[in-house]
Amino acid sequence: MVKMPPEIRDVVEKQKPLPIATADKGGVPNVVFVTMWKILDDENIMFVDNFFNKTRKNIEANPNMAIVAYDGDAKKSYQIKGTVDIEEKGDLFSTARAMADSKKLPGKAAFIFHVKEIYDATYGPNAGKKLA
Repeated sequence: MVKMPPEIRDVVEKQKPLPIATADKGGVPNVVFVTMWKILDDENIMFVDNFFNKTRKNIEANPNMAIVAYDGDAKKSYQIKGTVDIEEKGDLFSTARAMADSKKLPGKAAFIFHVKEIYDATYGPNAGKKLA
């Protein structure tokens, strides 16, 4: 796994809602905004599955996912790619469920996103450059 440096982690933490992109086994993309998520550490982000439909089917068939975050004030943007594990029991699931309960929403599962690659998504000459 790859660690998110503090400056990248800060941009991700500010992004609300956070867009996540998945693809089915055939490569058909799907993008949704997620409002219930939490950075667990420098290598993992937890997303709460409230109403994932295509997203869940995609992850079950193809565990690859990407996120993008943008800080308009700093004019910085990053794309992060990784893989997802779905948890429906255990401590992380309990945390996801509590987050959902606090908003009176269903908490079906915890999607644990493992950071594998980070790219500069800011416009300019370094756009698309792999950072980690």
